[in-house]
Amino acid sequence: MKLIITIVSKEDSSIVQKELLKQRFFVTKLSSTGGFLKHGNTTFMIGAKDQDVDTIINIISEYSRTRKEMVPASIARDFGYSTVSPTEVTVGGATLFIMDVEKMIKL
Repeated sequence: MKLIITIVSKEDSSIVQKELLKQRFFVTKLSSTGGFLKHGNTTFMIGAKDQDVDTIINIISEYSRTRKEMVPASIARDFGYSTVSPTEVTVGGATLFIMDVEKMIKL
């Protein structure tokens, strides 16, 4: 038994959840916020059988895409922050944590 915790962008969360549910995986959805860009994310917690892990990874991989985004860059100065030219960063995709679970009980 595994616990898969995955963080996806809010833009991709609906389709990821829909596809996981279509394959009959139980999903708990939590709203979260990224630390770097402070953008909205969705964290999914999925209890899975060992043999289902690769299928779940494939679903998340297929429906979580990366995208380029321009973000304002700031430079710390002696008297505050100055804004400089925006910087292009890659956002989106997914981060997965896969952990062994000793026991799962569904009541």
